[in-house]
Amino acid sequence: MTTVLFDLADGVATLTLNRPGVMNALNSAMRADLRQAIARAADQARVLVLTGAGRAFCSGQDLAEAAPGAVDLGRVLAEEYEPLLTDLTACPIPTLAAVNGAAAGAGANLALACDVVIAAEGARFIQAFTRIGLIPDAGGTWVLPRQIGLARAMGAMLFAEPVPARQAADWGMIWQAVPDADLAATVAQRAAQLAAGPTAAYRALKQALRAGLSNDLATQLALEARLQDGCGQSQDFAEGVAAFLDKRAPRFAGR
Repeated sequence: MTTVLFDLADGVATLTLNRPGVMNALNSAMRADLRQAIARAADQARVLVLTGAGRAFCSGQDLAEAAPGAVDLGRVLAEEYEPLLTDLTACPIPTLAAVNGAAAGAGANLALACDVVIAAEGARFIQAFTRIGLIPDAGGTWVLPRQIGLARAMGAMLFAEPVPARQAADWGMIWQAVPDADLAATVAQRAAQLAAGPTAAYRALKQALRAGLSNDLATQLALEARLQDGCGQSQDFAEGVAAFLDKRAPRFAGR
C-alpha cells in the first residue's frame, strides 16, 4: 500500500498520509515516502497541502515499529525525522496542513511544522509523549513555546491532554478551526488563493520569518532589504503594480 498519496491539480499538491487502519501512524516507509512527496511538490506545485486519510490526521510514531529495546530512538530522530522536518520547513512553496482528526505526538508536530494549519473543529492536538515515558520530539519543544508561550507549552506537554482545535486557534497554535463539514472547502479555497499568488514572494517571506526567530534586528533588516530587492525586480511585482493601477486582479506568473 502506498503510505502517502500524491495528487496534483491547479498548482496544488495534496499529500495524504495513507495508513488509516493505524490512524496514519508514522513508520519508516511513510517518512521516506513523505520526503519524496514533499520534494515532488516543491518541484511541480505552487502549494502543498498535507492531510490524513480516514478519521485521523496522524497518531504519531508507529509504536509497533519502536518497541522498547527494538530501535535506537536517537538514530531514528536524527536520520529520519530531522531530514523530514527540515524538508517540510524548508519547502519553497507555501505548506498548509489540513488537520481532519487527531494529531498526536509526532503527528501533531508534523502538522505544526507547516506554514498554515487549518483544522476541523472535531480535531485535537495531543503532545502525548509523556504518556509513554518520553519527551516531545519532532521539533515540538522548539515550535510550540514559540507559538503559544512557555506556560501553555509546558502544560500541554506535561499533562499530555488533548487541545481541541478551537482552543488551539484561540491560543495561536494554528491559523483556523472550522466546522468539520467545511474543512475540505475551506482548505481548497485557501490553497487556490495561495496557488494564484506570487510564489517567489511567498518563498522570500517564509525565509524572512523563519530567520527572524533567531536574528537580531540589524541582521533581520539587512535580510529584508536583500530579499525585497529580489522581489522588487520580479515580474510578479511589475504585474502586481500594473494590476493595482488598472484596478484588476493580478495574474502572477509565480515560478
